[in-house]
Amino acid sequence: MVDQNVLAALFGFAIFYGFLIFRKAGGTRKSCLPEETAATTVIDGGECRSKDGGGEYFDVIIVGAGVAGAALAHTLGKDGRRVRVIERDLTEPDRIVGELLQPGGYLKLIELGLEDCVEQIDSQRVFGYALFKDGKSTRLSYPLEKFHSEISGRSFHNGRFIQRMREKAASLPNVQLEQGTVASLLEDEGTIRGVQYKTKSAEDLKAYAPLTIVCDGCFSNLRRSLCNPKVDVPSCFVGLVLENCQLPFANHGHVVLADPSPILFYPISSTEIRCLVDVPGQKVPSVSNGEMEKYLKTVVAPQVPIELRDAFISAIERGNIRTMPNRSMPAAPHPTPGALLMGDAFNMRHPLTGGGMTVALSDIVVLRNLLRPLHDLNDSSTLCKYLESFYTLRKPVASTINTLAGALYKVFSASPDKARNEMRQACFDYLSLGGVFSDGPVSLLSGLNPRPLSLVCHFFAVAIYGIGRLMLPFPSPGRIWIGARLISSASGIIFPIIKAEGVRQMFFPATVPAYYRAPPIK
Repeated sequence: MVDQNVLAALFGFAIFYGFLIFRKAGGTRKSCLPEETAATTVIDGGECRSKDGGGEYFDVIIVGAGVAGAALAHTLGKDGRRVRVIERDLTEPDRIVGELLQPGGYLKLIELGLEDCVEQIDSQRVFGYALFKDGKSTRLSYPLEKFHSEISGRSFHNGRFIQRMREKAASLPNVQLEQGTVASLLEDEGTIRGVQYKTKSAEDLKAYAPLTIVCDGCFSNLRRSLCNPKVDVPSCFVGLVLENCQLPFANHGHVVLADPSPILFYPISSTEIRCLVDVPGQKVPSVSNGEMEKYLKTVVAPQVPIELRDAFISAIERGNIRTMPNRSMPAAPHPTPGALLMGDAFNMRHPLTGGGMTVALSDIVVLRNLLRPLHDLNDSSTLCKYLESFYTLRKPVASTINTLAGALYKVFSASPDKARNEMRQACFDYLSLGGVFSDGPVSLLSGLNPRPLSLVCHFFAVAIYGIGRLMLPFPSPGRIWIGARLISSASGIIFPIIKAEGVRQMFFPATVPAYYRAPPIK
């Protein structure tokens, strides 16, 4: 007969061994699920699942795998977070915007370890812009002298870039990408606990995490509960792809100050040039009945640089004409425990300056740096209060690019107002001066110098330059009146944009209490 002490020892050893296995499987993980759900969870392969198949547990859920979502998934996954990404369509996107990454955005890409995502997709280096107006042109180079020779802008097919980032995110063992449509955020007593979504096979599932980040793009159906969206649609882009032609200034974006609004050209591969024709308002001529083709040939084509005109007309005749609305939306978040907005779901600006990806990548760097000290994300209310600093810390880059995009679009568009047209001409002539007159504005545009005060100074320097031109060779009452209206027009353009961005956060972020939020200590 075996001694009872031996049996007791064996029994105790079995319990201890089982406890170790349980811990290794994740059994001691603190659940972030609502109490009624957590009570029914069981451990299965290290994941929390409800007995009724109601969901899985992750550290972070990301809704959307576009530029912001895919880059964020890789960034948080690389920091050791267990990330679930739910994307409506994981096939390669086919878009006509999000194709030009400014040098400031490329620097952020390097900071996130994603710079190789612009390789092997036939991306093109971009070294600046060329402006065209009334038959004249001027070249504006990025001020890259202080940077490594590899630093420049990059242009590419948006879908190829996104697929590279998705592949890189999915290569991490703790990042899971799934195709599905998120129907709603799961809320419990004011805190977001996860998402409810429909899989590719039409199965309704739930997933839970202490932090859900919504990056589902400009058409987001989830943003309304997390912010106060005031979406404006000032214009639409008509997109074409030009083939078998060369840009007047190689490896530069081209902006034609046309009537009624700008036309953009930039390379997206070694053989293709993207053309975006801006059409003011929310309605564009119909593509199906031929009105668009007529508009492009009769109104737009005569204003296209002669080197590109034949290729432009050929692109029209091939018939692959795409349109999309240009949206702008200031960031107006409702801080919500358990959830955060990112990317175009959170903040949009006119795409004229190609700043959207730079803002998104900069935001990811800010968020990554805030989350890195935190090992536990489960205290949603404390985390929410801490992450309020995100909205202030992002402002220098975001507000500079947002304000410049809105202001430049209005300045570059034709107007029946003589003062506005004087401002337009003054802007072209000011930038044509070169030196500090072009380097300053271009460094703002490129995301290399995100300083709101510098932006305002250059903007009003253009206005004052325009007034000075009007006063020569001698001031007349009519010229003085136009000058007064010019400065009034300039103020009417920039001040409403600054107000929407938030004067205090934009110019005096250090006075905002959230600026000094320290990581919660447990």
